[in-house]
Amino acid sequence: MRRVRMFGALMVAAVMVTACSPGPRPGTETSPAARSAGPSGQPGGRLVYGLSADAAGFNPVTDQFAAQTYSMAATVMETLVAVDDKGDWRPNLAESVEPDADRTEWTIKLRSGISFSNGDPLDAEVVKANIEAQKASPLTAAVFGPVSSVEVTDPMTVKVTLSGPWVAFPYYLATQVGMIVPKASLADPEGASRKPVGTGPFVFKEYVPGSRMVVTKNPNYWRKGLPYLDEIEFRILPDSQTRAQTLEAGGIDAMGTTRDDDITKFGALEGQYGVQRVAGMGAPEYTFLLNTAKPPLDDVRVRRAIAHATDRRAFATTLRNGLTEVADGPWMKDSKWYAPGDDYPAYDLAKATALVNEVEAEKGPIRFTLLSTPDPNTVQGVELAQDMWRKAGMDVDIKQVDQADMVNRGLVGDFDATISVGFTSHDPDGEYIRLHQAYAQDIGKISLNASRIKDVELSNALDTGRSNPQEDVRKQAYATVQQRLRELVPFIFIDHLTTGAVVYSSKVHGIGEHRLPDGSRAVPLTGTPTPYHSFTYVWLSRP
Repeated sequence: MRRVRMFGALMVAAVMVTACSPGPRPGTETSPAARSAGPSGQPGGRLVYGLSADAAGFNPVTDQFAAQTYSMAATVMETLVAVDDKGDWRPNLAESVEPDADRTEWTIKLRSGISFSNGDPLDAEVVKANIEAQKASPLTAAVFGPVSSVEVTDPMTVKVTLSGPWVAFPYYLATQVGMIVPKASLADPEGASRKPVGTGPFVFKEYVPGSRMVVTKNPNYWRKGLPYLDEIEFRILPDSQTRAQTLEAGGIDAMGTTRDDDITKFGALEGQYGVQRVAGMGAPEYTFLLNTAKPPLDDVRVRRAIAHATDRRAFATTLRNGLTEVADGPWMKDSKWYAPGDDYPAYDLAKATALVNEVEAEKGPIRFTLLSTPDPNTVQGVELAQDMWRKAGMDVDIKQVDQADMVNRGLVGDFDATISVGFTSHDPDGEYIRLHQAYAQDIGKISLNASRIKDVELSNALDTGRSNPQEDVRKQAYATVQQRLRELVPFIFIDHLTTGAVVYSSKVHGIGEHRLPDGSRAVPLTGTPTPYHSFTYVWLSRP
């Protein structure tokens, strides 16, 4: 994966599983018997973990991080802030993160006694250099656009001054832009891309592109007694069926997956395998992203016709084995940010056909291309959509491209429609860049607002949600965001992909058991397409 996670291209399998258990509910775990809260006997051992894709590089300043990259990179590099299991941010490398009254200044105080694996100390000068590097990077400059200055106020404290109030600023410090690397890595970006250095529980050992990454226990890790494992090998296995077969054969100990048949099959084998599924705000939404700046999808009637022609329930039942819930926006119904509404275009083939006829009477036939990767699971979902949209009278072609090409096409607007999996931020402000008109560029220019939707009401609501600290005001703002997304339809929302899961053998313990420095539980799983998690508390039972 070369570019931003918003264009992660995947689909779960279309195999109906009728003889198996439906698998664990999102946020729950089926686990082997006799599990305990800590390592049994002496810590140690080597974990082999299967991932669906390789990383493009491990430099948080220059390389796009997909979920698989986070799985590998976060073993070595840590963030200033983390997210707990309630979705709230908490200090991590930072000892505290405090705002002023209007949220235009944030003071970050660092924990003392932390060093990078190369021996350099973590201090305020290092953090200042990292934030400034992120702000200067073509990759991440847009994220830190509101940052006006970074000032060292004492050896362990920095003050970040913003151009305006930013309530959710700390959440960004829990992501790629909050990963802290030593100054030596900032000075050698190519080297940092190949051999990451950080303060994390593991240190880099080996990387073979397209094959594996290996990390070993950091003997000087600042959180005493951690990690439990001696070594982790991340093995790149892009084919989902091969990955599952390798787990069954004992070639790997755990894997990420989005396939419903993996969840049902391994979930039914309690005592032999454990399954943990992503839930809440960390669960991605499966959507079709529409290019609103390019005919014919620049016409909202066409976008609404596509939505009316899309039977979301059919995706959930025939492609997900009934394991997911249909979506009408970016957040699940159990989220405090969800706002109910009946304005999302419901499945109605007659309405879709009428809109198509109306547009075609004015402008001629509706023709567009839907991008897909060659992966068979992805193609099944794309072909299902194509069939639905054709029934409404639209001429839809499918073009298969590799994932890197799909992502790059999305960024510069060289597409009509494409699959998109995302909306995994724990605070709604995390979608600001993806939806705000300020980040919608003309076709041919890189646009982080990839749908290129431009709407004043939507953007004003995003601004309110970013700047107002009162939760009731923010909820109303994000209710407006959901309303405008339902009306403007830059995305065809399909379902909440709670099929993202980690499956692991009976000897693996501690998946999703990570605790933060203050003792609170971290969010167990998060991300897209397959979820990532911490490996700090993972351990292996001994024969």
